[in-house]
Formats: sequence, C-alpha cells, structure tokens
Amino acid sequence: QVQLVESGGGSVQAGGSLRLSCVASGSIMNIGSMGWYRQAPGKQRELVAQITTHGVTNYADSVKGRFTISRDNAKSTVYLQMNSLKPDDTAVYYCNYFWLMDYWGKGTLVAVSS
Repeated sequence: QVQLVESGGGSVQAGGSLRLSCVASGSIMNIGSMGWYRQAPGKQRELVAQITTHGVTNYADSVKGRFTISRDNAKSTVYLQMNSLKPDDTAVYYCNYFWLMDYWGKGTLVAVSS
C-alpha cells in the first residue's frame, strides 16, 4: 500500500503563489510517476502536472509557464510551485502516484480570489 499526504493549500489573491507538497510512504518504489491533478466544483478531475523518476515533466496547457513540478526521490516527495495564480485555478488538488496502479491523496484546497 502507498499513502500520499498533501500539504500547502490555502487561500490566496490572484497573482499570488503557493507551494504544494506531497509525501509518499508505504510500499513505494521510486520508479513510478508522480503528479498533481485538480478538481473544481462541477468539473471533472484533470491533470495539472506529472513528473517521472528521471525528471521528465508534463503540464496542462493552462498552467504552463506558471506552475513547476519537482521531485525529491530521496524524500519520496513531489512539489508543485504555483505562481501567478488565477481564480480559475481554484480547486481541490490531489497528489497522484502511479506504478502498476493509481494511488491518490485526500486532496488539499486551493482557493484563489480575484
């Protein structure tokens, strides 16, 4: 089993920044991909950013140039630096780990006011 615990969410004004962290524990092997998804009210969960063990990244078009994903394999931790936040970024952000199957954190709320 893999457990994922997110932290760093909160409320911020448009243009502000937040940094999310997700620590993985349990039967984790640092060979899977880690990433962040988000789900806004009334919308489907969507990919925000992913990073492989070797540091290859993938971003949603809506966050390119504003968000940066990084990973510390020694700490089994993935980060999401979010800059120039917009009200449309308001959502619950979920940490994801994928190796043979998906594992999910419980989510952390990011609220951006205009």
